[in-house]
Amino acid sequence: MNSRPATEAIVITGPTGAGKTTLAVEVAEQVGGSIISADSRQVYRGMDIGTAKPGPELRKRLPHNGLDLVDPDEGYSAGRFARDAWVWIDQITADGRVPVIAGGTGFFIRSLLEPLGPEPDLEPERRDDLRRYLSGLAPDELKRWLRRLDPLRASRFENEGGGQRLSRSLEVALLSGQPHTRWLERPPETRALSALVFCLELPREVLYERINARFDRMMEQGLLDEVRGLLERHSTDAPGLDSLGYAELARHVHGELSLEEAVEEAKRNTRRFAKRQMTWFRHQLPEGAVWLDGRQSIGQLVASVLSNWQDPTLETR
Repeated sequence: MNSRPATEAIVITGPTGAGKTTLAVEVAEQVGGSIISADSRQVYRGMDIGTAKPGPELRKRLPHNGLDLVDPDEGYSAGRFARDAWVWIDQITADGRVPVIAGGTGFFIRSLLEPLGPEPDLEPERRDDLRRYLSGLAPDELKRWLRRLDPLRASRFENEGGGQRLSRSLEVALLSGQPHTRWLERPPETRALSALVFCLELPREVLYERINARFDRMMEQGLLDEVRGLLERHSTDAPGLDSLGYAELARHVHGELSLEEAVEEAKRNTRRFAKRQMTWFRHQLPEGAVWLDGRQSIGQLVASVLSNWQDPTLETR
């Protein structure tokens, strides 16, 4: 049991499909807050349906930051997120509002709570050539490479991280000549954020049902057309298109999978990703994180967040 120190921000995280956005908006309205998205896919322009990006109505209700920052063929690292997020945090605080950080990208959240060291500037042409090559390798092969080049970094990916994160660490090691771990051990570029962290959790079967139902809604909302439009403007190996739902539907568009096969594969991959997220949260979130039962009503969840936020001396498990 720990007494919680004074905090600057609220963080609401949890696995994909757990209801983070809805809870964050309701909480932000109660505390006079502004939203910062900590979602590594919502940064991409044109990727709206498949990332469950907040729509125009939600954005009118509350200020949102961290959306539509780059095109799908650009990279966006956790280090860059931390630098951008501190600009938003400082502005939100100066306006007398509370930063409410919502998202399930653990590396983004950790980059604020445990700041990263600076990363090298890599030559764009060499990086793009290497990225295209690495995109054709399976995750197990990427891990094998990383174990040879950066064993410490590779150990972090046993229960976390997808192909893009593995590729990023390989890019740094191969193009800078130094392990990614060595770069990350350098003095951080930003200070650590003092935040009250909440994590939504659900029984696995309930979460999986939500994930399946949510993907069906995305398909009804036009996700396949969204993917087709993106493929007309960007190559299949664009960093943004290596995303759950998009990658599988792109294979359907290219004739590699039937639509039914693509949908089922997307659901299965999303369920596996959610499982990895929960493993990461259990081991990587700060000791004082508050775990919330995602089966509760939105009113109960908001009340739990507010009671902890308003009384920083409450004890947590």
